[in-house]
This record gives sequence, C-alpha cells and structure tokens, in this order.
Amino acid sequence: MMKKISLLVLSILLLTMGWTTSLVKAEANIGVSAQAAVLMEQSTGRVLYGKNEDEPMRIASITKIMTAILAIESGKLSETVTVSDRAFGTEGSSLYLQAGEKVLLEDLVYGLMMRSGNDAAMAIAEHVGGSVEGFVLLMNQKAEEIGMEHTTFQNPHGLDDLENHRSSAYDMALLTQYAMTNDTYKTISGTSDYRTKEGTTRVFHNKNKLLTQLYKYSTGGKTGYTKLAHRTLVSTATKNDLDLIVVTLDAPSDWDDHMNLFNWAFDQVKLQEIVQEGPISIVQDEYYKGRIYSKQSYFYPVKKNEWNKLNQEVTLVTPPVAEEKLNDPVGKLTVKMDQEVLTSIPLYYDPPTEEEKRSFWNRLFGVVQVVVGVQTND
Repeated sequence: MMKKISLLVLSILLLTMGWTTSLVKAEANIGVSAQAAVLMEQSTGRVLYGKNEDEPMRIASITKIMTAILAIESGKLSETVTVSDRAFGTEGSSLYLQAGEKVLLEDLVYGLMMRSGNDAAMAIAEHVGGSVEGFVLLMNQKAEEIGMEHTTFQNPHGLDDLENHRSSAYDMALLTQYAMTNDTYKTISGTSDYRTKEGTTRVFHNKNKLLTQLYKYSTGGKTGYTKLAHRTLVSTATKNDLDLIVVTLDAPSDWDDHMNLFNWAFDQVKLQEIVQEGPISIVQDEYYKGRIYSKQSYFYPVKKNEWNKLNQEVTLVTPPVAEEKLNDPVGKLTVKMDQEVLTSIPLYYDPPTEEEKRSFWNRLFGVVQVVVGVQTND
C-alpha cells in the first residue's frame, strides 16, 4: 500500500443546478392511507419517503415476489412441473390447476405474478425447492442475503395460515430492488396479458390496475390481499430516467397512495450526475492539477431543496507517485449530504510526458531561486 505522507483536502460546495430550487413539499404531508409505506429510488436504494417502513406486518400475496425471483434464478423455467394434490388443494386465488396436470414452470410464474395463483405458488415451491418446506428455507436464505432484517417467510404464497409470516415495507422494497435487476423478472412483472405456452391454454390478465389502467408510468408490481393483512401492494414506475419503487401495507386506498407518491417524487426528485467520469477539475494542487480523474460516474436522487447540502471532499497522497504505482488509486473523492457520506470514489493519476515533467521542474526551480535569492547571469 502506498504510504500517505500527508493529505491534501479540498472541499467545495456545489452551487448551481439546471432546474429550480423551490422548497420541497414536506414528506409528512403526502396523502398515504397505508399503515406502512416506503418510496425508494431503485438504482441507489435511497428512501425518499417512509411511514412505519421497518415494522414487520402481514404482507399477503406480495410474498410471491420472492417466490417468482427464486423460480427465475433456479434456471428451471423451461422445465415441466407436475401439479401435486397439495398444490391442487390450495385455497384462495387460483389458476385452477388440476392434480397431475403438467405445466411449464415459466407459465406458472406468469400466473403467480399476474393472477396471484396460490396453487401456482405451491407447485413452484415443490418443484424448485424439492418441497414446500425446502423452498421456504430458500426464501429465508435469500432474504438474509438481500438484507431483509425484518422478514420471516413461512409459505410461498402469503396466506394467513401461519402467524409469523411477516415482512416490512422497507424489506419488500429491497426485495423488489433486487428482483428488478433481473430482466426476466422485469418482463414478467410488467406484462399485462399472457397466454400459456404449453399444456392447457390459459390467458392471464394482470390484476395490477396501475399497470393496466391507472398509471402510464407504471412498469409492474404485485398486488396482495388477505382478511388479516388487508390490501398490500408493490409497484414500480419510471419517468425521465428516474426508477421508483413503492410498497404499501394495509392500505385502504393503495392505488391512490402509489400514484401520490410517484407523482410527488417525479415532481420533486431528479437523478443527478454528481460525479462525472473523467477529469476532476476541482483539484488545484500544482502537481495534480489537470491530471486527476475518476473511472466512473456517480448518480444520486436529489430533492429540489437538497442541492446546497451536497459537498465533495478530495483526499490525495502527497506526490510524487512511484512509477510502479501509477495504476493504483492516488486518492478518493467523497460525496456527502450534509455530514452523511453517500459514496467514496477512487481517483487516479494521469502522468505527464517527459517534456511536461521538465517544464514543471523548471518552473519549480525558478520559484525556489526567487525564494532563496539566487541570481543568474544574463
């Protein structure tokens, strides 16, 4: 590791932006009927609005997001599933599968997400996990991997048959953020109508009215309802490169809740490029000036009244940089919102040519001559 002899620290305040800076409407005044809710920006996971977002609650059929992504990630979508007696007998919303019927796993996942088939959830669990119990183990392992700290899965469908089957609005947003990185999941979640590919022909129409009727920016999601959980809903939407996730639990007016939160965010938040790939112009040190660059850009969702809260801090090792270390970072650029660190980006050094080096040392030598009073003959 390169030894840091001293630190060069530069702090600047970002001053301007290409859109107005009117005060943001207070999040507390957004109309939300849900007992718990969260609004998350998808690429960064930033929570833009929260209401009891960490409270474990019954979640009903939005459970099936986990069931779907595990089925997709199993790599078995092209396999044929034989429907068991146990899957056939599952209560609640159904695809009306028959015991002994053979169904393509991909068709089951579409039916699971679009029609909320509880029988499909059981058939998927048995095929992918070897048993329902084995699949539930996979569900909880994936939840732990994603960071769902307030979640316990006890079945693949979300029915109220087990007391401790619960999650939080924030955890379900994390799960959705994870699932939306999978192109197959995105396609299934955002499909309005689907016809099965094999076996008995079935046509599925998506229950998500935001996607099919109400909201033109909707890109998908999952509905849910049980007598104890009441209405639950996960939805996604995109406008002007801003990708959003909303989760509501126990929400009498969930369609309106989601549209209100989406509309507020699309009006008040912009996914801003805070750091641009390439040269970092704020570095003024003589040795490093014009030669420090970032290999990556950094985007962050910024509310209209937050731009003046952002600042950047550059930390560099004292030159010179050893030739054999030129491929290593020579420092970092830290982006903060007030005192909260958002990210730290490694910075790299683009060395000068031999001619540029001679010019630098000649200038430096001239400065030294003046300081010590050395004179030269004309």
